Amino acid sequence: MEVSRKQNASSPCAACKLLRRRCSQDCIFAPYFPAEEPHKFAGVHKVFGASNVSKMLQELPEEHRGDAVSSMVYEANARMRDPVYGCVGAISYLQQQIDGLRQQLAQTQAEMLHLKVRQAASSHATSPSNSGSQLSYALLSHSKPSNFEMDMVVDQANFTQSMWSST
Repeated sequence: MEVSRKQNASSPCAACKLLRRRCSQDCIFAPYFPAEEPHKFAGVHKVFGASNVSKMLQELPEEHRGDAVSSMVYEANARMRDPVYGCVGAISYLQQQIDGLRQQLAQTQAEMLHLKVRQAASSHATSPSNSGSQLSYALLSHSKPSNFEMDMVVDQANFTQSMWSST
């Protein structure tokens, strides 16, 4: 980014252009908000304000500023889509999807177990040579939950409690 800054010394960065000010050589915004991407700074400025962004960037070591700008751009875009919750709204939505998929997985696993038990019981009923102990073993071996299924039972108990519910 520094190379493009030197080549376009007469062109102000996106921040200075939006703020209608002269872009100096030591402009804190220039490395992170190039003139070719004015939408990045526009959103960040609208949500956080230029002064706050400048203060945040000055307080960070240079090696962390790029990541901070990426985070601010992401949060600003999320805030413009959802002014109340921003990124947290997206995270909540994804968490609800995960919870729903976990519930569907647990139901599917229970249905598979039920079908295995029925299949074992029906195969026992059709062959009179099987002893009762063999049927008991078949039922027990199919009904013992794996560690994953045990985790799903625990997760199922917490399914209705999301991070937004008041407990």
